[in-house]
Amino acid sequence: MRAIGILSGLVLFASSGGSLAEAEKPAAPMLGASPLGGGVLLETAGGLLLILGLIFALGWGVRRFGRLPMATKADLSVLGGVSLGPRERAVLLKVGDTKLLVGVAPGRVQTLHVLERGTSELPPEAPFAGQLESEMAEKKP
Repeated sequence: MRAIGILSGLVLFASSGGSLAEAEKPAAPMLGASPLGGGVLLETAGGLLLILGLIFALGWGVRRFGRLPMATKADLSVLGGVSLGPRERAVLLKVGDTKLLVGVAPGRVQTLHVLERGTSELPPEAPFAGQLESEMAEKKP
């Protein structure tokens, strides 16, 4: 049994390519490349540029393709919206054949106007030119 252990040790030693002189020397610590060497810095900068490029490409993709219509079972869609202030918005929704103009504020959603079927616009208002003429006529002495 002991002979098998010695024989296997010699086989391992011979297969490692070492000699007795090398086996007796203590292993010297291996010094790696300097952490501030040119190759290491180039590799780090390349990795950083790759990650930044990936972040910008994903941001562009989300902005470009993020507004795809989502499949929903409800017949509800957002037709548009406009900001009325720093935290308030007016949003035009389509529910079935009815369009709703709603005001959205923090903690509150309120219906502002209901557009019936077949109505494609908000109620018409006097054109700007007409309003301007009436104002000018009132102010003339």
